[in-house]
Amino acid sequence: MARTVTLSAAAVLALGGGAGWLVGSSALDAGTGTVVLAAGIAVTVWLVVVGSRDAAERPMERWRSRRLLRLAVVGLIAIVGCSALLGFTPYGELAVPLGFGVIGALLVPASSLLGDRTYLLLGAALLLLAALGAFLALNSVGQLYPRGLVGLGAGALLWAASAYRSGLVARLRGTHYR
Repeated sequence: MARTVTLSAAAVLALGGGAGWLVGSSALDAGTGTVVLAAGIAVTVWLVVVGSRDAAERPMERWRSRRLLRLAVVGLIAIVGCSALLGFTPYGELAVPLGFGVIGALLVPASSLLGDRTYLLLGAALLLLAALGAFLALNSVGQLYPRGLVGLGAGALLWAASAYRSGLVARLRGTHYR
């Protein structure tokens, strides 16, 4: 019998934050980057565990999950295709800001699809971070700004959204989210 794996929105956001943190820590020096990456892995695992506790409590309708999957596939194709094309140009350093900009842009329709405005705010914040990273990438040398700043910043934003979705922020304030 086939078993389905269910991930909550908080766990998906935590995994996205971990991916962003991985990209950002790769721009740092070897020793510092390893320590930052290890801390990021610990935070990601902790948020996935905390966020997965209520994954089966709120199932999503099949049509919503299909549309979300379609958005994810379109985003993945756009990120991979545009990053590959940017690699052939002198603007290859824009690949990371472009990738997180695509994720931010796709969170806007996902917000209305899921009926939660926090995704709209997260998408707007990721778009602003991507624009800032692209601006800094074009005006600087090296990978610290386009990869480090954007990756670590996006990771922190996605982790904050995961903590909010999992109810950690509400628990710290003494209220309940849901």
